[in-house]
Amino acid sequence: MAWCFNPMPMETFVPACAQMGLVGVEGIDPKYYPLMKEHGLKVSLCSGHGFANGPVNPDNHAMCKAKLTEAIDRAVKWDCQNVITFTGMGEKGISSEQSKKNCIDLWKQVIPYAEEKNVTLVLEHLNSRDDSHPMKGHPGYFGDDVDLCIDLIKEVDSPNMKLLFDFYHVQVMNGDVIRRFRQSLPYIGHLHTAGNPGRCELDENQEMNYAAIIQAVAESDYDGYVVQEYIPTWDDKLGSLRHGVKLCDV
Repeated sequence: MAWCFNPMPMETFVPACAQMGLVGVEGIDPKYYPLMKEHGLKVSLCSGHGFANGPVNPDNHAMCKAKLTEAIDRAVKWDCQNVITFTGMGEKGISSEQSKKNCIDLWKQVIPYAEEKNVTLVLEHLNSRDDSHPMKGHPGYFGDDVDLCIDLIKEVDSPNMKLLFDFYHVQVMNGDVIRRFRQSLPYIGHLHTAGNPGRCELDENQEMNYAAIIQAVAESDYDGYVVQEYIPTWDDKLGSLRHGVKLCDV
């Protein structure tokens, strides 16, 4: 996940990822897609709208639809399977039930185009508990319960609408991550990792047993990407990424 390694130049980051044996990168400005292709890296996920202004509010529907459509077209161009989507922040005056309906209505407008282009929308569940950093948690995010997100996906009722299961966010909000991963597997289209607390490396300075987690993924029939989305704390940022890559190579 390239954004985590800013301000490292992408001209350094991209070839380093390829040398480590990684197969894809995301969270990167599309202007670097040709550089990724040059190094044999796929675009693992295309960005649509942001996580704050989502379909919870119908005033955002035109924007969300336009950005998701644009992202689907970008995904087709670059042979990318997944486009990310979010619920957005909960808003005063919009009930939980209405928020759910608003989200479903927007995704049902977009999903026929995603199906036509053979692209999957992946809804990311985000934690709303951590308020220590703007990218470690998202207080007020509507889709902060993984079971709620799965219910929304079920309502859209399309094979091209899936869950982005982020082990870090699930651990913060729900816990029991291996069992939840297995139970959620029919709806999962993409995986993110990070250590907790702190959205740090997958090392001994956090509470999650990633050796067991990744083994559970390897033993499942999941065949998508496992993406390193932690904020490096080591002085050697690329060294920390090599550590994560080695840990996840089972």
